[in-house]
Amino acid sequence: MICLRNAIELALIGANESTVVGVVMNGDLTKQHLGDESKPMSLDMTQALTLLNEHQLLIQTTQPASTQTFQHVTYDSRQVTADTLFFCKGNFKPAYLASAKAAGATAYVAETAYDEAGAGLTGIIVTNIQKAMALLGAAFYGYPQNDLFIVAFTGTKGKTTSSYFTYHIEKQHTDNHVALFSTIDRIVGNKPADKFKSDLTTPESLDLFHDMRSAVDNGMTHLVMEVSSQAYKKNRVYGLTFDVGIFLNITPDHIGENEHPTFADYLHCKEQLLVNSRTCIINAETAQLLDVYQTAKATTEPEQIYLYAREGAKLALPLDLDVTFKNVNEDLHQSDFAVTALSDKAKALALDETYELHVPGDYNESNAVSAIMAGALSGAKSTEIKQALVDVHVPGRMEMVTSPDHGTIYIDYAHNYASLKALLQFLHQQTHAGKVIVVIGSTGNKGVSRREGFGKALSEEADVAILTTDDPGYEDPKVIADAIDAHIDHERVTVQFVMDRQTAIETAINMSTPDDIVVLAGKGEDAYQKVNGVNTPYPTDVTIAKNAVKEL
Repeated sequence: MICLRNAIELALIGANESTVVGVVMNGDLTKQHLGDESKPMSLDMTQALTLLNEHQLLIQTTQPASTQTFQHVTYDSRQVTADTLFFCKGNFKPAYLASAKAAGATAYVAETAYDEAGAGLTGIIVTNIQKAMALLGAAFYGYPQNDLFIVAFTGTKGKTTSSYFTYHIEKQHTDNHVALFSTIDRIVGNKPADKFKSDLTTPESLDLFHDMRSAVDNGMTHLVMEVSSQAYKKNRVYGLTFDVGIFLNITPDHIGENEHPTFADYLHCKEQLLVNSRTCIINAETAQLLDVYQTAKATTEPEQIYLYAREGAKLALPLDLDVTFKNVNEDLHQSDFAVTALSDKAKALALDETYELHVPGDYNESNAVSAIMAGALSGAKSTEIKQALVDVHVPGRMEMVTSPDHGTIYIDYAHNYASLKALLQFLHQQTHAGKVIVVIGSTGNKGVSRREGFGKALSEEADVAILTTDDPGYEDPKVIADAIDAHIDHERVTVQFVMDRQTAIETAINMSTPDDIVVLAGKGEDAYQKVNGVNTPYPTDVTIAKNAVKEL
């Protein structure tokens, strides 16, 4: 083993004198790129070791570090090519490193040395593989975040919808020079090949910086992205500072063995977005306002913190609001709401308008206000914002399928108590004559607390619940459905079990009358079911609903 100091000294011997080494200031990466920008992305050993040492992550190297240059970085052994720096992360097996070595990897980064599988390779041993991967990924791809105005959202519900609202605002404002990283899609340019489905709400750090680089190379100047609590838990966004960070809300979710151990941990991870944002927007209606606001104030000047809430809302903390909004008109197809700036800094954004939103739901007005404020802070004009909200479409969120002889069908990703409650409450308020029929399941192997939440929301707002399958993982979907059913008030709600999701959807539509509303909750536009570790192809709720209506 080579000690930390010697590893760096050996790597420096023979290093190119013109090499630029990244420096970290105030916890953020500088805008300085590594090496010659006209060359393909690369990273040399000297730069890697120096950067890791600056962040106190480097422990040692397994052999004298050479002056090699890496032409590729990856954590997937199937993607290794010649001169690859390979990252050993997660549920790692030595066989992956052996495979990477055979494919051309010349060094690896890990929290432990793999003497046998990594024989002949330089092992860079670090204290935290996820942080190391984020730092080296940013350096390898030339710090693309410095060429983007980045708006980031966090919250238990509303991240995707708010991100799409903001994305459409920025499209108007930048003439289509905006990228999007969301739960649904990652969009890095304006060509069909630049849009692809997301695997994670927030990508792994190497994928994140790769996609940022692609966006910059495609001429994008802005980026709108979702930042999950897991992104901070797993250090996927380590080293990133956002231009605008928006905290939408928080309720208990993602708490369990494979996620967050406690609500306090969940809240802490959510709040890190505010700690790492230059300007903060906070929905003041959150029950955790005191904690959230104090966290923002710890690192951000008050003049750079904006608070908003619905007019007349009761706040957990008596704070002066910057922006309020109120509903003017709403139905099952759209809503009109008025926004009023109260503080001088908010008035300077010229937000005061009545906006028309073609994504129904009173809760979506709040999402839209966050997007309006974020757009204005990026320089968007009210005319651009108004046009964007009229035109916006959010895949798998409040999508409607109509049937003349049966109920109106709504497809929505609502996947926890708060989002399902808000959705059903709004629909119930709009449905005076008919029933609310809900098709729903719950995911396996995570978010176990959601099952009780679903049962509670159904008891409060539904008339009929058809319990079915939704990404059961390695669990029995009937056992999951039973767990939901255990928390349903059967005196108020009629319950059926139909474990085949397509059949469940068809059953709900067939039983509905013209006055009824059918809600297909939880999957949105997901085109697969996660079963026993396999993404099994699934037609999507939208497709099934449309086909069912055609066959009536």
